[in-house]
Amino acid sequence: MLPWLLLGLGSFSNLVQGETPNPWFGAIGLLVFNSLYINVVFRAFHPSARHSRGTWGALAGMAVMTFGLGGAYGGSWLLFFPLFGLACGTVLRGRHLVLAGTPLVVAVAVVSAVHDGWGAVTIAYGTVISMLVTAAILALSETVVELRSTRQELARSAVEEERLRFSRDLHDLLGHTLSVIVVKSEAARRLAPRDMDAALAQITDIESVGRQALTEIREAVTGYRDTSLTTELDRARSALTAAGIEPVVRQSGPPPGRRTEALLGWVVREAVTNAVRHSGATRCDITVDGAPEQVRLVIADDGRGVRSGPADDVGADASTGTGYRGTGLTGLTERLAVAGGSLEAGPGGPSGRGFRVTAVLPVDPAADAPPTGKASPTESERPA
Repeated sequence: MLPWLLLGLGSFSNLVQGETPNPWFGAIGLLVFNSLYINVVFRAFHPSARHSRGTWGALAGMAVMTFGLGGAYGGSWLLFFPLFGLACGTVLRGRHLVLAGTPLVVAVAVVSAVHDGWGAVTIAYGTVISMLVTAAILALSETVVELRSTRQELARSAVEEERLRFSRDLHDLLGHTLSVIVVKSEAARRLAPRDMDAALAQITDIESVGRQALTEIREAVTGYRDTSLTTELDRARSALTAAGIEPVVRQSGPPPGRRTEALLGWVVREAVTNAVRHSGATRCDITVDGAPEQVRLVIADDGRGVRSGPADDVGADASTGTGYRGTGLTGLTERLAVAGGSLEAGPGGPSGRGFRVTAVLPVDPAADAPPTGKASPTESERPA
């Protein structure tokens, strides 16, 4: 923007050669105009300063000097009008550009016609073109900067979302798997002195759980981790039985869709892990109730119950028989909320004590179509 000030060299030459009446007036006007032009241009490239009172005041001062010098001298001094148009283009945008530009061009044409006759067309044309082109180029530049900033922000958000997904998956996967391995290892240790075959069966289960965990961790790393409600219910029965907890599973209504199966599978995994690790329960009821509008999952045990506390998982205090709600259930609550569902956790087992987890998910026909090959709706209640 600054090199365009060379348009004022003709006026400066007139001053030096003594061809301008009242040269002190012209010299002071030239200095003030150039100073205001530089001030406006630098302010125009700072969004916070572009629409400040100082910028509008400098632009108004430029208007006074432009019409004063052009109207008084004419000739090469009329080139200050295109310069003023450039300054206006750096500040004005959209509707303000039209509202200010139209009367400006008319006024420029009138003043120029008085001094230069038909040459006023060139001055008026140069003024409007310089204003519009400058505004268009700067608006495009600002849009590019905003798009680049938005792209960077989206990239940062994607990284944060992936980190959160990976953290949740590892928490759910490792928490459940390690709990099952510990419980089955303890069962194998207890059974080994009196029933080696049963102990070996538990050890075989430990190997199977470990291999499955390796596969799931690889899937979590690559972002393709998914889970099945049926699979998680089978694992829940096995884990609860090994921990000495009687599992009772009830399923009714139409089979859930893919998305619902995956989300409810995570809920079963987390709730059963917490029951195995912390509840001290003797019975755990898992109820899946499907309906045309929503699917409801309730997992309740008759253990010690819980309290709120500041930790990273639903832990337990063996001496007091208490636990607390942490990131496991909090992460599941966020997952279900994204899908339009809800998750509630708190006291309320089948015997009036213990812990209850209730998950509700709406049925979305588009995103929640039932998987192919599913069995027909059934209703069962069977201890494992």
